[in-house]
Amino acid sequence: MNELLNRSLSQIVTDDSKTALVFEKFGLDFCCKGKRSLQRACEEKAIAPENILLELSTIQNGNVLDHNFSGMPLPELTSYIVKVHHRYVKENAPAIEGYLQKVASKHGDRFPFMKDVFVLFKGVSVELDNHMKVEEQVVFPILSISGSDDTNVHEEIYQMVKDHEFVGSSLEKIRALTNNYTAPEQACTTFRLVLNLLQQFEVDLHQHVHLENNILFPKYLEALDKVRTLS
Repeated sequence: MNELLNRSLSQIVTDDSKTALVFEKFGLDFCCKGKRSLQRACEEKAIAPENILLELSTIQNGNVLDHNFSGMPLPELTSYIVKVHHRYVKENAPAIEGYLQKVASKHGDRFPFMKDVFVLFKGVSVELDNHMKVEEQVVFPILSISGSDDTNVHEEIYQMVKDHEFVGSSLEKIRALTNNYTAPEQACTTFRLVLNLLQQFEVDLHQHVHLENNILFPKYLEALDKVRTLS
Protein backbone atom coordinates (compact mmCIF):
# COMPACT_ATOMS: atom_id res chain seq x y z
CA MET A 1 0.00 0.00 0.00
CA ASN A 2 2.94 2.39 0.57
CA GLU A 3 3.25 2.93 -3.19
CA LEU A 4 -0.03 4.85 -3.03
CA LEU A 5 1.73 7.68 -1.20
CA ASN A 6 3.44 8.74 -4.42
CA ARG A 7 0.27 8.62 -6.49
CA SER A 8 -2.07 11.57 -6.95
CA LEU A 9 -5.37 11.68 -5.09
CA SER A 10 -7.29 11.95 -8.35
CA GLN A 11 -5.64 8.85 -9.81
CA ILE A 12 -6.31 6.82 -6.69
CA VAL A 13 -10.00 7.71 -6.81
CA THR A 14 -10.13 7.18 -10.58
CA ASP A 15 -8.77 3.66 -10.16
CA ASP A 16 -11.12 2.87 -7.27
CA SER A 17 -14.04 5.21 -6.57
CA LYS A 18 -14.58 3.68 -3.11
CA THR A 19 -11.43 5.43 -1.90
CA ALA A 20 -13.25 8.77 -2.17
CA LEU A 21 -15.05 7.86 1.06
CA VAL A 22 -11.74 7.79 2.93
CA PHE A 23 -10.53 11.08 1.46
CA GLU A 24 -13.84 12.73 2.36
CA LYS A 25 -13.50 11.51 5.93
CA PHE A 26 -10.08 13.10 6.30
CA GLY A 27 -10.94 16.26 4.34
CA LEU A 28 -8.58 15.56 1.43
CA ASP A 29 -9.70 17.32 -1.76
CA PHE A 30 -9.37 14.79 -4.59
CA CYS A 31 -11.16 16.87 -7.25
CA CYS A 32 -9.95 20.47 -7.67
CA LYS A 33 -6.73 19.73 -5.75
CA GLY A 34 -6.45 16.13 -6.84
CA LYS A 35 -3.10 16.47 -8.61
CA ARG A 36 -1.27 16.40 -5.27
CA SER A 37 0.32 13.15 -4.16
CA LEU A 38 -1.23 11.38 -1.20
CA GLN A 39 2.01 11.95 0.71
CA ARG A 40 1.89 15.71 0.13
CA ALA A 41 -1.81 15.91 0.97
CA CYS A 42 -1.18 14.14 4.27
CA GLU A 43 1.68 16.50 5.09
CA GLU A 44 -0.45 19.58 4.34
CA LYS A 45 -3.20 18.33 6.64
CA ALA A 46 -0.79 16.98 9.28
CA ILE A 47 -2.32 13.52 8.96
CA ALA A 48 -0.32 10.38 9.64
CA PRO A 49 -0.08 8.58 6.25
CA GLU A 50 -0.37 5.18 7.91
CA ASN A 51 -3.88 6.08 9.12
CA ILE A 52 -4.98 6.84 5.57
CA LEU A 53 -3.34 3.73 4.16
CA LEU A 54 -5.02 1.53 6.76
CA GLU A 55 -8.48 2.84 5.91
CA LEU A 56 -7.80 2.63 2.18
CA SER A 57 -6.81 -1.00 2.59
CA THR A 58 -9.95 -1.71 4.60
CA ILE A 59 -12.36 -0.05 2.20
CA GLN A 60 -10.74 -1.55 -0.90
CA ASN A 61 -11.30 -5.01 0.57
CA GLY A 62 -14.90 -4.23 1.52
CA ASN A 63 -18.16 -4.54 -0.37
CA VAL A 64 -18.87 -0.87 -1.11
CA LEU A 65 -20.42 -0.42 -4.55
CA ASP A 66 -17.84 0.62 -7.11
CA HIS A 67 -18.19 1.99 -10.63
CA ASN A 68 -15.61 1.70 -13.39
CA PHE A 69 -15.97 5.33 -14.45
CA SER A 70 -12.67 5.41 -16.32
CA GLY A 71 -13.91 2.53 -18.48
CA MET A 72 -17.24 4.13 -19.34
CA PRO A 73 -17.76 5.35 -22.91
CA LEU A 74 -18.09 9.14 -23.10
CA PRO A 75 -21.88 9.15 -23.77
CA GLU A 76 -22.48 6.84 -20.80
CA LEU A 77 -20.30 8.96 -18.51
CA THR A 78 -21.95 12.26 -19.44
CA SER A 79 -25.36 10.63 -19.02
CA TYR A 80 -24.38 9.37 -15.57
CA ILE A 81 -23.19 12.82 -14.48
CA VAL A 82 -26.44 14.43 -15.60
CA LYS A 83 -28.74 11.77 -14.13
CA VAL A 84 -26.91 11.49 -10.81
CA HIS A 85 -25.02 14.66 -9.99
CA HIS A 86 -26.86 17.33 -11.98
CA ARG A 87 -30.12 15.90 -10.70
CA TYR A 88 -28.81 15.98 -7.14
CA VAL A 89 -27.93 19.67 -7.41
CA LYS A 90 -31.26 20.58 -9.01
CA GLU A 91 -33.22 18.74 -6.34
CA ASN A 92 -31.26 19.86 -3.30
CA ALA A 93 -29.82 23.33 -3.93
CA PRO A 94 -33.18 25.21 -3.79
CA ALA A 95 -34.15 23.50 -0.52
CA ILE A 96 -30.77 24.20 1.08
CA GLU A 97 -30.92 27.83 0.00
CA GLY A 98 -34.39 28.14 1.50
CA TYR A 99 -33.31 26.65 4.83
CA LEU A 100 -30.26 28.90 4.95
CA GLN A 101 -32.36 31.98 4.30
CA LYS A 102 -34.64 30.97 7.17
CA VAL A 103 -31.75 30.35 9.58
CA ALA A 104 -29.93 33.54 8.56
CA SER A 105 -33.11 35.57 9.01
CA LYS A 106 -34.14 34.12 12.39
CA HIS A 107 -30.74 33.42 13.94
CA GLY A 108 -28.37 35.71 12.02
CA ASP A 109 -27.98 38.17 14.89
CA ARG A 110 -26.94 35.38 17.24
CA PHE A 111 -24.89 33.50 14.65
CA PRO A 112 -23.79 36.15 12.11
CA PHE A 113 -21.60 33.68 10.22
CA MET A 114 -24.77 32.06 8.90
CA LYS A 115 -25.53 35.22 6.93
CA ASP A 116 -22.21 34.76 5.15
CA VAL A 117 -22.96 31.08 4.60
CA PHE A 118 -26.28 32.00 2.99
CA VAL A 119 -24.64 34.50 0.62
CA LEU A 120 -21.89 32.05 -0.30
CA PHE A 121 -24.28 29.19 -1.00
CA LYS A 122 -26.59 31.41 -3.04
CA GLY A 123 -23.58 32.21 -5.24
CA VAL A 124 -22.81 28.49 -5.53
CA SER A 125 -26.41 27.74 -6.50
CA VAL A 126 -26.47 30.40 -9.24
CA GLU A 127 -23.08 29.35 -10.58
CA LEU A 128 -23.98 25.66 -10.72
CA ASP A 129 -27.33 26.36 -12.38
CA ASN A 130 -25.65 28.27 -15.22
CA HIS A 131 -22.77 25.79 -15.35
CA MET A 132 -25.02 22.75 -15.73
CA LYS A 133 -27.08 24.41 -18.46
CA VAL A 134 -23.94 25.04 -20.52
CA GLU A 135 -22.76 21.48 -19.96
CA GLU A 136 -26.06 19.87 -20.88
CA GLN A 137 -26.78 22.10 -23.88
CA VAL A 138 -23.29 22.72 -25.28
CA VAL A 139 -20.36 20.85 -23.75
CA PHE A 140 -21.69 17.34 -23.12
CA PRO A 141 -23.23 16.91 -26.59
CA ILE A 142 -19.77 17.61 -28.05
CA LEU A 143 -17.92 15.40 -25.55
CA SER A 144 -20.36 12.54 -26.07
CA ILE A 145 -19.11 12.10 -29.63
CA SER A 146 -15.66 10.56 -29.26
CA GLY A 147 -13.22 12.32 -31.54
CA SER A 148 -15.63 15.15 -32.33
CA ASP A 149 -13.53 18.26 -32.88
CA ASP A 150 -14.94 21.66 -31.97
CA THR A 151 -12.82 24.81 -32.08
CA ASN A 152 -14.36 26.13 -28.86
CA VAL A 153 -14.28 22.96 -26.81
CA HIS A 154 -10.93 23.64 -25.14
CA GLU A 155 -12.16 27.06 -24.04
CA GLU A 156 -15.41 25.56 -22.77
CA ILE A 157 -13.58 22.88 -20.79
CA TYR A 158 -11.27 25.51 -19.30
CA GLN A 159 -14.31 27.52 -18.19
CA MET A 160 -15.97 24.44 -16.70
CA VAL A 161 -12.84 23.79 -14.62
CA LYS A 162 -12.77 27.42 -13.46
CA ASP A 163 -16.43 27.11 -12.42
CA HIS A 164 -15.53 24.03 -10.41
CA GLU A 165 -12.77 25.93 -8.65
CA PHE A 166 -15.18 28.72 -7.74
CA VAL A 167 -17.86 26.50 -6.22
CA GLY A 168 -15.25 24.31 -4.53
CA SER A 169 -13.63 27.34 -2.93
CA SER A 170 -17.01 28.68 -1.80
CA LEU A 171 -17.89 25.41 -0.10
CA GLU A 172 -14.47 25.33 1.59
CA LYS A 173 -15.29 28.74 3.05
CA ILE A 174 -18.68 27.47 4.19
CA ARG A 175 -17.06 24.49 5.87
CA ALA A 176 -14.60 26.79 7.65
CA LEU A 177 -17.34 29.22 8.76
CA THR A 178 -19.42 26.37 10.18
CA ASN A 179 -16.48 24.61 11.85
CA ASN A 180 -16.82 21.56 9.60
CA TYR A 181 -20.62 21.74 9.66
CA THR A 182 -20.77 21.56 13.46
CA ALA A 183 -24.03 22.86 14.91
CA PRO A 184 -23.87 25.15 17.97
CA GLU A 185 -25.45 23.72 21.11
CA GLN A 186 -28.34 26.19 20.85
CA ALA A 187 -29.03 25.41 17.18
CA CYS A 188 -32.61 24.62 16.23
CA THR A 189 -33.70 21.65 14.15
CA THR A 190 -33.59 23.58 10.86
CA PHE A 191 -30.12 24.87 11.70
CA ARG A 192 -28.85 21.32 12.28
CA LEU A 193 -30.65 20.00 9.22
CA VAL A 194 -29.18 22.54 6.82
CA LEU A 195 -25.62 21.94 8.09
CA ASN A 196 -26.08 18.23 7.46
CA LEU A 197 -27.44 18.93 3.98
CA LEU A 198 -24.53 21.25 3.22
CA GLN A 199 -22.06 18.55 4.17
CA GLN A 200 -23.79 16.02 1.93
CA PHE A 201 -23.86 18.62 -0.86
CA GLU A 202 -20.10 19.12 -0.64
CA VAL A 203 -19.47 15.36 -0.71
CA ASP A 204 -21.58 15.01 -3.86
CA LEU A 205 -19.85 18.02 -5.44
CA HIS A 206 -16.42 16.46 -4.88
CA GLN A 207 -17.52 13.29 -6.67
CA HIS A 208 -19.19 15.35 -9.41
CA VAL A 209 -16.13 17.51 -10.06
CA HIS A 210 -13.76 14.54 -9.91
CA LEU A 211 -15.68 12.75 -12.66
CA GLU A 212 -15.46 15.78 -14.93
CA ASN A 213 -12.00 17.19 -14.17
CA ASN A 214 -10.11 13.94 -13.78
CA ILE A 215 -11.94 11.48 -16.04
CA LEU A 216 -14.41 13.01 -18.52
CA PHE A 217 -12.39 15.97 -19.81
CA PRO A 218 -9.03 14.12 -20.06
CA LYS A 219 -10.75 11.14 -21.70
CA TYR A 220 -12.27 13.37 -24.38
CA LEU A 221 -9.04 15.30 -25.01
CA GLU A 222 -7.09 12.05 -25.30
CA ALA A 223 -9.56 10.71 -27.88
CA LEU A 224 -9.38 13.99 -29.77
CA ASP A 225 -5.57 13.91 -29.86
CA LYS A 226 -5.69 10.39 -31.32
CA VAL A 227 -8.07 11.49 -34.07
CA ARG A 228 -5.87 14.49 -34.92
CA THR A 229 -2.77 12.29 -34.99
CA LEU A 230 -4.40 9.93 -37.48
CA SER A 231 -5.68 12.77 -39.67
